[in-house]
Amino acid sequence: MFLHCLLVLSYAIPTLSDRCPQVCICDNIRTFVTCAKKNLTNIPPTIPQYTQKLNLEGNDLKIIPAGAFLPIPYLTHLNLQNCNIETIEEGAFRNLGRLVSLNLGSNRLTFIYQESFDGLSALQNLVLEKNRLEEIKPGAFSQLGFLNILHLGDNFLVYLPDMLFQGLLQLKWMRLSNNMINVVSNEAFAGLPNLKRLSLDHNELQYLPTEAFSRMSALTRLELGWNPMTFLPEESVQMASLRQLYMNNMALQDVSFKAFEKSKQLSLIDMSNNQIRSIHPLTGIVQMKYLNLTGNTINCDCILRPFKEWADSLRLKVDLFCFLPHHFQGDHLDSLRAIDLKCGHLSEEVYNLLPVTEKPDEDNICPQNCNCKPDVKHAICENKSLKKIPRGFHVETTLIDLRRNAFSLIPKGAFSDMKNVASLHLQNCQINELQPEAFMGMKNLVYLYLSHNQISALNSEVFQGAPKVGYLFLDHNRFNKVPKEAFRLLPNLFSLHMQRNSITSLSDKNMAGAQKLHWLYLTGNNIQSIAPTAFQNLRALEKVHLDENMLTEVPTQALKGMPILTEIKLSKNPMKSIGNGAFLPVSRSLQHLYLNDMGLQQISSGTFVGLGKSIKSLYLENNKLQNLPNMKNFIGLEVINLANNPFHCDCHLLHLHRWVNSLNIKVGAMCASPKNVKNQKVRSAPFSTCPGWDSGKTNRNKRKSFAISTKQKRPRK
Repeated sequence: MFLHCLLVLSYAIPTLSDRCPQVCICDNIRTFVTCAKKNLTNIPPTIPQYTQKLNLEGNDLKIIPAGAFLPIPYLTHLNLQNCNIETIEEGAFRNLGRLVSLNLGSNRLTFIYQESFDGLSALQNLVLEKNRLEEIKPGAFSQLGFLNILHLGDNFLVYLPDMLFQGLLQLKWMRLSNNMINVVSNEAFAGLPNLKRLSLDHNELQYLPTEAFSRMSALTRLELGWNPMTFLPEESVQMASLRQLYMNNMALQDVSFKAFEKSKQLSLIDMSNNQIRSIHPLTGIVQMKYLNLTGNTINCDCILRPFKEWADSLRLKVDLFCFLPHHFQGDHLDSLRAIDLKCGHLSEEVYNLLPVTEKPDEDNICPQNCNCKPDVKHAICENKSLKKIPRGFHVETTLIDLRRNAFSLIPKGAFSDMKNVASLHLQNCQINELQPEAFMGMKNLVYLYLSHNQISALNSEVFQGAPKVGYLFLDHNRFNKVPKEAFRLLPNLFSLHMQRNSITSLSDKNMAGAQKLHWLYLTGNNIQSIAPTAFQNLRALEKVHLDENMLTEVPTQALKGMPILTEIKLSKNPMKSIGNGAFLPVSRSLQHLYLNDMGLQQISSGTFVGLGKSIKSLYLENNKLQNLPNMKNFIGLEVINLANNPFHCDCHLLHLHRWVNSLNIKVGAMCASPKNVKNQKVRSAPFSTCPGWDSGKTNRNKRKSFAISTKQKRPRK
């Protein structure tokens, strides 16, 4: 009887080992298969049919073809992270009706089509972060009715159209952090009845998309930090279920006392690290428990007294440190009484007669075919088939959105009467020429978006009359060189985006005139050489991205004269070796260094001379390194990635083994040779036969013995 039962069980339990691909590891008990980091270019055809969890992370698949997973219909978890995937063919995931988790993070996807996720009817968790997504077609998620979590952070999304997330009826959390989103259509979040948390931090929103947010009836937590918003008008936050609102590290200068009236459940608001100078009692939010106003320049005078009295009456916890007057500077509001808040030049009787807030202009002057919003002073003329720049905007307009039209040419003085505009959007407008003085009169323009056009050259007079431009987006155009002298009329230029052009070299004094430039993005060009004086006089530069170019050596000479540079990206440049002193000019300030995916074979012993104490993150993954120089000076590291390098774990690598063991962070270093330690972690590989090993081992044994003796334990036999 026992033998009969055993035979029945042997037929009932599926076996994985019979058909396990040679390069994979199959667990026939947990129905788990891992083929991670095996340099696969195709999905193995012989994966056992009953596999439930499949890990293909770190391969080179590029394309997920139609029917790729038809032979393994029982999958519940699929990891395709970091596989260089560029395309998902229609029907790629069909037959995966049991899949609950799909990780497509850290790939090269630029578009998500309507049919991309066909067949994933049971999916609950979808990860698409750290791709290159520029557009998601409406309807792409329509079949994912059971999805709970959607990760879309760290992409290049700029626009959320109507009904983009249609079909996600069970979605609980959506993460859209670290994109470039600046416009949200009114119906973008329609059809999300169960969404509880929305993360939109680190984007380019310059006003609150009130109508779009009001569609989310169940939202309880909204994260909007690090968006360049300056003003919250009346009733701008209209979410009946909202409890936690994060608006930290933005550019808020003014908040209407009625801004939150339509969100009566709010219990926490974080407006820390903004530019607020005064705050008034906030009406309608009787459930408030905590308000964070730290990092603002708020005066603790008579104008703040009504707010203090209001907060005290609600027993509201307010974090606020006084900026002025001097005798209260640095004091916490809790340490002061309302009666202490006085204005020296005003009598006690008139302090409460001061205006509470300034009402926006109600006049609605607007060009034909545009949608003007006088409450926030914005004009939206997106995708209206316009052939020339419209006239007739209200003089108080601060944002004009003209994306997706067909202008071809921006003539001289096209915006001459737009003196108050701070943000101008001209993306995807087929522009190939900007005439001199095209932006004349825009004396308050700060954000200028010219991405995704056909511009190949700039006259030095183009920016005449727009001296406050701080953020200039020229990415995805047709530049084959950086236009010399073009920035001399932009003394306040802070961030320059020229990624995804066709620039081949950086020549002498390329950035002349941009003395205040802090961030420079040149990713994805064809840069092969950089002149020693290309960045001359850029002493304020903090961040430079030169990744995905054709550099064969570190531009050491060009780095001179940048005393506060903190981040440099050189990833995906074809450098086989890096010589001594490569980063010496910026060794005192550099904190983040990206040297991954370069094909690096050798790093000289003096490459990192001067570096160490200030470095917080170092990326060296996906190279061909067998050894590294001494890393003992890197004592402040928070992140280091050494994964996917063929380290040769002999005695020459003992120093790295010891250093890795001194760290409390994940390193990812693995041995590729000799054979006896292949696929072992450098951290745990044996180095006992190496000279000098004994002393290290003895010290560890002493520490171990001491620890045991203090706990009064017997030594193990």
